[in-house]
Amino acid sequence: METRSKGGSVADVLRKINLSAQNFTVHQEKTLRALSYCRTAALGGHIDACDGCGNLSISYNSCRNRHCPQCQGHKKEEWIQKREQELLPCSYYHVVFTLPEELNGLAISQPALLYKTLFEGAWATLNQFGKTEQMQLGMIAILHTWGQNLSLHPHLHCIVPGGGIDHNGKWKKKMRTDKYLFCVKAMSKVFRAKFVALLRASGIKDQDLMDKLFTKNWVVYAKRPFGGPKQVIEYLGRYTHKVAISNHRIKEVTDHEVRFGYKDYRKEGQKKEMTLSNTEFVRRFSLHILPRRFVRIRHYGILSSSWKRGKLQDLQSDLKIQITEVKPKTLLKKCRCCKEGNLITIALFGQRGPPQD
Repeated sequence: METRSKGGSVADVLRKINLSAQNFTVHQEKTLRALSYCRTAALGGHIDACDGCGNLSISYNSCRNRHCPQCQGHKKEEWIQKREQELLPCSYYHVVFTLPEELNGLAISQPALLYKTLFEGAWATLNQFGKTEQMQLGMIAILHTWGQNLSLHPHLHCIVPGGGIDHNGKWKKKMRTDKYLFCVKAMSKVFRAKFVALLRASGIKDQDLMDKLFTKNWVVYAKRPFGGPKQVIEYLGRYTHKVAISNHRIKEVTDHEVRFGYKDYRKEGQKKEMTLSNTEFVRRFSLHILPRRFVRIRHYGILSSSWKRGKLQDLQSDLKIQITEVKPKTLLKKCRCCKEGNLITIALFGQRGPPQD
C-alpha cells in the first residue's frame, strides 16, 4: 500500500529512492545521503532535560550540509550580524546577472569553471562602470543556480553600495539615489562581452557556442535602491543561505511522486504546483549541488576582506559612523512541554541510535 504524507521535506523524498542506483557523481551522492540522514538516528543525537518541568526529550543531530534546507538558519544569522557592522551611509542597489540557457550544458559538465567565470564577469562589469565614475566600487555577490521549478537557472544576486573610494582614498557618494545604479542595457552588453572573453581565456574553444552567446540579449536586472540599511539586512536574510527548494514548498510526498509549489515568473509570479516523480525531483535537486569547497558568497572591491581588514574602520571613522557592537545571539532551546524552561543536554549518543529505555 502506497504511503502518502501531507507536507514533507527534501529528506523525505531522498529516503524514497535508491541513491546508489542513480547516475550521480560521488560528491552528489555523498551530499544527498547526508541530507537524507539529517536529524535521524543515523547521525546520533542527544537527550535534553528541561530545567523547569524536568521533561526529557530526544533530539537527533543535523547534517550541517550547506545544501540542506534544515541547516541554514544559524549560519545565516552569524553572517548577517557580521554584515551589519560594515554598512555605509549610502543607498544600496540590487543587481542580478543571469546566464543564458545555452550555458546550461557547461553548468552540468564544468560547474566550477562556469560559476567562477560568472562571478568574475559580473565584477569586471561593475568595476568598469565604477572606473567611469572615477571610483572603486564594492560588491557582495550571492550565487543561485536554480529556477522555481528546480531547473538550471544560474544567476548572481549582487548588492552594490551607491558610492566608492576615489583616487585620493576618499569616500565618493554616487548621487543617483532615486534611480538605478547604471544603465541596464549598457551593463548587459558589457557583461556579455566580459563573460565571453573570460570563458575563451579559460580554454573553452567551442566557437558555435560563442556565436550563439553573442546572438542572445543577456539579462542584467536592476532594482531601485533599498530604503535604508535595515532593508539591506532584511534582503540579505532572504537570499544569503537559500537552497534550491525549502521544505515549506513541498506539499505532498508519496512513494513515487512529490508535489511542490512554485511561482511562475513568466506569468507575474503566479502561484502554481508541480508534480514530479521522486527520481526526477532528486535529479533536478542534484543539479544545484555545488562543487566541493566552491564559495557561493563573495565580496569584491571595498567590500572585500582584504580591503575591509585594512581600511574599513578608518573610512567609518572619517564618515562618523557609530558602530554598535552586536552580541552573538544565544539560541537557547525552549521546552516544548511547559513552553518556559530551557533545555539542557544531559547525554549524548552516537550513530547507532538512542539508548534503550
